[in-house]
Amino acid sequence: MRHEIRAAQNVSRMCLVCGIENGAGLRGRFFVLENGELAGMFRPREEHQSYPGRLHGGVISAILDETIGRAINVADSHTWGVTVEFTVRFRRPVPLDREVKAVGRITRDSNRIFEGTGEILLEDGTIAAEAHGRYMKLPIEDIAAVEFSESEWFADRLPLPAQIELGGDL
Repeated sequence: MRHEIRAAQNVSRMCLVCGIENGAGLRGRFFVLENGELAGMFRPREEHQSYPGRLHGGVISAILDETIGRAINVADSHTWGVTVEFTVRFRRPVPLDREVKAVGRITRDSNRIFEGTGEILLEDGTIAAEAHGRYMKLPIEDIAAVEFSESEWFADRLPLPAQIELGGDL
């Protein structure tokens, strides 16, 4: 299924998942969709493998944790979360030789905690991995140095795609 992209979220300098200067990272991009969900796009490399040709389960978990944790920013760009609890279920291998797509959403939002779910989707829309996470809301100054928003967190400067194909009925 195709989804219209409304906006791109910020990226960072050195984050493992979205850091554009992290040589070992995934250099992920995150897009707000017309349905209020968040989609992430990643291009894993050979150094992200477990068994040859397969994405490592820890990297899959990092992608899903980041996607779900960032989904709170769709409704409130000033809310930051720290993972409190995270579970993942692996259903199918995720190949290394193609783009990986994830989608996440918020399922519960309270004063101090938010929860969400997310999936990594294969090209045909099959769910390869699914996760649920709980996150504590904290101000950025309690998570990172004050300079974070000035030197580490900035707009995604790459062209914004008009749509993203997520496959299936998601």
